[in-house]
Amino acid sequence: MLAVLALYGVLLWHDPWLFWNDDYELSILPVFADVARGWSEGHLPLLSPYSWICSNLAGEFQYGTFSIFVNAVVVLIWKLPLTFPQQAAALSMSHLAVLAAGGYVLARGRNLRPALALMVALVAAANGWMVCWGATDWFGSLGAFAWLPWAWWGLERALDPLRGRWRWIWPAPFVYLLITGGFPYTVVMLAVLICWLAVRSWSTTGKLASVWLMMFGAAVGTGMAAPAWLALLDYVHGSARQAQETAVHFQWLVPPAALPAFFMPNWTVKWADFSNRMTPHAATEMACGFAAPVILLHAFLARGRSLLRHLRWEFALLAIVILLSTLPTTNVFRWSFRWLPFVHLVLVISAAESVRYIAAERKIGSGYQSIGSVGFLAAIAGAIAMLLVGAGGVYLWPLTAMMIGLGAIWFAVDCLLQGDSVFRAWTPCAITFAAFVATYLCVPPNCGVPRYNLDSKLNAIEPLDPQRLYLSLYPAPEQTYRTERNPAPFGTVVRPGSTSMWAGARFINGYSPIRPSGVARELQSDIHGEIPWEVANQLLTSQAGAENLLSEMGVDGVI
Repeated sequence: MLAVLALYGVLLWHDPWLFWNDDYELSILPVFADVARGWSEGHLPLLSPYSWICSNLAGEFQYGTFSIFVNAVVVLIWKLPLTFPQQAAALSMSHLAVLAAGGYVLARGRNLRPALALMVALVAAANGWMVCWGATDWFGSLGAFAWLPWAWWGLERALDPLRGRWRWIWPAPFVYLLITGGFPYTVVMLAVLICWLAVRSWSTTGKLASVWLMMFGAAVGTGMAAPAWLALLDYVHGSARQAQETAVHFQWLVPPAALPAFFMPNWTVKWADFSNRMTPHAATEMACGFAAPVILLHAFLARGRSLLRHLRWEFALLAIVILLSTLPTTNVFRWSFRWLPFVHLVLVISAAESVRYIAAERKIGSGYQSIGSVGFLAAIAGAIAMLLVGAGGVYLWPLTAMMIGLGAIWFAVDCLLQGDSVFRAWTPCAITFAAFVATYLCVPPNCGVPRYNLDSKLNAIEPLDPQRLYLSLYPAPEQTYRTERNPAPFGTVVRPGSTSMWAGARFINGYSPIRPSGVARELQSDIHGEIPWEVANQLLTSQAGAENLLSEMGVDGVI
């Protein structure tokens, strides 16, 4: 856990705004300011009076409304005198610490060595997708995924017959925390994990009864989280999310040509972005710390068939989740690259298990023999391949040279230290840490998502009137207000997205990916709260008089 916090500390030193991007600015932080205000006023913050479009905080799901942990962390952070970027960092790093601890506990629960367990923790919490998206933009994914390793650990304990008939209790609280964390994709990941564990247990024992207690514990956790998922199901019905264009389903799929990025995260091929354009993209979200994929490659080269037989279940799960990340999906499950954090977790678990298996097969040594040479050759081969196929992109150097250097260091350690050396056992951890730092210092981790220079005075309602209900007409923020086009502080008047919640100003607008039936559909509001110009023009020309739409809604201020 300390290693993960140290890694993010280095990244924060390099970029104090690391966690201050896009959704965090227009949605996550202002909503949590309203949540903290609600608790301080003595009521459960299910609804917000400061946005009509984003009024149902429980239904929006991504804010972890029913999560005890999310609410406790929010209340504590908002007691501290922090700036907006510092609040975002504190919120993410508290959950990253939980995620890292869960990865470590999961690995130790499988009786893996501490060095391997730390590698699992690093990859679970600092993989490319988590740094580029989960921890720095889409907080809901981090809030939920932080508990997936814990749920996995609890589910495996529930399958252990030596732990007694009360072992079903282990997964229940973690399943509850995962579901209420606020990300539908992670709930599906949990479902896939439960099915995989059930089939594996049934196949191994030949008894269907072996999975009952695990399933019961998962059902208890799901029942505990019922207010969260019932609110989401009700909210999605009739929303704009149910009627998406077909092209949206094909955005942000992992292209098979990008798979070498597990080794070389600056590997650049074309991805379908938010605009449905196939654009060159450095696959930083596939960064896995270099060591884990190298270990798997070495294991296949050293013990191919026997390794497949021994770890067939782990490899089957890995193949399934990689396949799912390449297939189109719809509704709240669009953008299939969101499977990548689960891919990273399964990959590093498989790598750690392969080290133990090879060590047991050889009966002497630690299982680390000759991995460094494979890493060195893999880095060189990756560099040559990028040059030959034109996959280097704009971030080819110096990251490629650094990866080759890490491979050379690993090879040197293997040559200089023989036998079951403690230093040698910890080398994959050190390589993983160094590879992550090199990757995120050389390649911008925000993947091109917009960053806004929001005014620090957004906590104050001036110059607006707290008694008025405002309708704000503004262009798409990601096109107009991003720092590249609008470097000056802004927002105290226009209040884009849900930023009105910081000061408690009453607005029609609000950030809502779901855009529920009602005013959001009526005004054709987009995700960031902006209203199309043709609709805005109609509102101002034909719906602004007495007994017209704006008057009926009670709007008495237009910005």
